[in-house]
Amino acid sequence: MTSVPNHRPPLSGNKWLLFVFAAVIGACSPKVKPVSQPVAKPTTDQTNEKKNKPAEKPQVKPSEEKASVVSLILPLGLEHAVAGQSYTAAKLKSANLSVEYYQGFKLALDSAAAGGHNFKLQVFDSKDNTAQAHSLALNPQVKSGDLIVGPVFPDDMKAFTAALGTPRSAVVSPLSPASPVAFKSSNLITMTPPLEYHARGAAEYVAKRLKPKKVFILTSGYSDEKLYASPFKRTIDSLTKRRVQVITMVINRGNLTPLVKQLSPTEQNIFLVPSTKQAFLMVTLRSLDTLSKKFPVTLFGHPNWEKFAFLKAALLQRLNTHITSADKIDYKSGETNVFLRSYRRAYHTEPTDFAIKGFDEGLYFAQLLADGENMSQPDLKDFTGIHNSFHFVKTPRTGWVNTHVDVLRYENFDLKRVK
Repeated sequence: MTSVPNHRPPLSGNKWLLFVFAAVIGACSPKVKPVSQPVAKPTTDQTNEKKNKPAEKPQVKPSEEKASVVSLILPLGLEHAVAGQSYTAAKLKSANLSVEYYQGFKLALDSAAAGGHNFKLQVFDSKDNTAQAHSLALNPQVKSGDLIVGPVFPDDMKAFTAALGTPRSAVVSPLSPASPVAFKSSNLITMTPPLEYHARGAAEYVAKRLKPKKVFILTSGYSDEKLYASPFKRTIDSLTKRRVQVITMVINRGNLTPLVKQLSPTEQNIFLVPSTKQAFLMVTLRSLDTLSKKFPVTLFGHPNWEKFAFLKAALLQRLNTHITSADKIDYKSGETNVFLRSYRRAYHTEPTDFAIKGFDEGLYFAQLLADGENMSQPDLKDFTGIHNSFHFVKTPRTGWVNTHVDVLRYENFDLKRVK
């Protein structure tokens, strides 16, 4: 799932306006031109030898190579930046997100351009407005590009794809984990794994690595929990041919007594809790903590748990808690440190998660474009980035979906990757 970090302090008015102006007007990635080597003049003999040879076709210089055009659609909300207007807290959050993602994406194109490929980056403001998204879908400048990235938010993407029809290139959903089913676009590339793929990843780990005889799903009874619990159960049933018993129970006030007779005193008892409701989680997890003093417990939780400050690492560690995540940065890796230095040098600030996502995604698509990939039917290979890894599956109605998630476990009061 997309992890929403704390944003850096809002840019001051003047800095914000200057940056947006630069982002929208000067958004073309530079190209590094190779140094030309001097050509030796032919001798008389060489000239005579070549008189009767057909003239060679002039070679196209790398600097004359056609630029790949990328249309980036972000909720900048520029109408709030003019004199006499102001941003609400929500609109400013969207604007900051846009700037951060843009900076990472632009840095990736600049890095790829250093290898000798040309890019032209067009930035459009979706204003977080469905009517504006619909209008942009009809804009010839947007439609004629080699790649469209955005809009960001699900409602805007739905309006955009409905008006766009069948584009000549792929459309990238860069940040939203919303299921692509609602967008009905066979050319869509969903970069952030939807919730069902987190459920599948957790179920695959349980079935193949832990190999339990039973799995208990503890719910509060709210229907939204089925979005996680249902694909989890289907995957367990499919992988184990229903040899693993999946028991779903609605828990009231943390009462786990009805489960006790079904628990093993020696083998790990696997629990899935798909809820994100604070009151339910606080009571239920405390009850599981009490239960764990007599029975071995392994807990799997919703991927959003990582963002909840009310869930304490000590409790989650005692419960041997696992969650899935699509966002895990290794700050000790060489690639990460090279990126951090480049970003700080370019923008004089620390990158946020959105900036790092922008860099990973920008670099991935820059490589595809530089390799001449057909972006109407691209071959999307696996990719390991700084923030995300990509493994795509293609279906006729939903396009390409990144399905890669990691399984993390609480160890030493931190989340460590186990798969």
